[in-house]
Amino acid sequence: MNVIESSGHHIHFESELAPLANLIEAGKYSKVFVFTDRNTSEFCLPFFQEMLGDFTGFDLIETDPGEENKNIDFCIGIWKTLLDFEADRKCLMINLGGGVITDMGGFIASTYKRGIDFINIPTTLLSQVDASVGGKTGIDIDNVKNMVGTFSLPQAVFIESSFLNTLPERELLSGFAEMIKHGLIVDGAYYHNLKSADYKHIEPIAIRRSVEIKNEVVTEDPQEKGRRKILNFGHTIGHAVESYSLINDKAPLTHGEAIAVGMICEGYLSSTNNTLSEAELEDITKYILSLYPAYELKSKSFTDLLGFMQSDKKNEHGQILFSLLNKIGACDYNCIVTEKDILESLSYYNNQVK
Repeated sequence: MNVIESSGHHIHFESELAPLANLIEAGKYSKVFVFTDRNTSEFCLPFFQEMLGDFTGFDLIETDPGEENKNIDFCIGIWKTLLDFEADRKCLMINLGGGVITDMGGFIASTYKRGIDFINIPTTLLSQVDASVGGKTGIDIDNVKNMVGTFSLPQAVFIESSFLNTLPERELLSGFAEMIKHGLIVDGAYYHNLKSADYKHIEPIAIRRSVEIKNEVVTEDPQEKGRRKILNFGHTIGHAVESYSLINDKAPLTHGEAIAVGMICEGYLSSTNNTLSEAELEDITKYILSLYPAYELKSKSFTDLLGFMQSDKKNEHGQILFSLLNKIGACDYNCIVTEKDILESLSYYNNQVK
């Protein structure tokens, strides 16, 4: 069976959920809950039930879709729902959905009655290669991403490429940004292979490679005290752009679209504040811009963007910390960058998309 060993649990690939039956065998759990959003219920729940032979021994908890709903108010509503269902500490939550569901569902499970077991079944490319792996759970506060959360490991993760058939191209492209990041920070050959791949038809072997990279990093540093911070490449500026877009744009950027902006900006910082070569910066910039739509970073937004960066949970002692490439395939962390350089990186991005 195609399995990656992670910290205390397995990540199953293309198993058609077969091992899940053993995990939820009769008598092990008092109740089983499946946590989804409305979109997942419509498009993915039928696949889930078909793979489990029309398994019906669960209660469905459904929430509204979207990053804007990954907040404490929705968590309170779901905790109350669990109470209404008389859920005890021996119940199980199966998080079936994208990153919002696995982030929020993991947080809800890890805090309800001081923690119940949960399983992640990611249904988007983004959640398969990123959010469902590594034990981070979290919710947003005042549009600042993942400000409250826990480190809590699932009982298992199941990755099934068949769920990706339900996704629009934009969501596939969003997840592809994290795959690009994995290559840039750890595996240059993988990055160059992705340049000839079609994000609309991602091969399972590529998904597995991304999961291997993330799993290797988080297993080495589960609490993000050191090397795990390299996974933040593109995210200090990218999260700020995502938060700004969520507040100000009628059609907000996806996570991957915002991280694409962040990787170009932080690629620039890698060349000015680390040892990434100009040729490598040009390669990264051209490749990412060939995939992702241009997003104008208005100069009047720079103050707001800096404000979001200053609230970033990765900062220490009042300093904005970055993870920066020293070359394609290798990354340093805890890099201190001046505000002037950050503003220059935003201008660099704008100049590339004009």
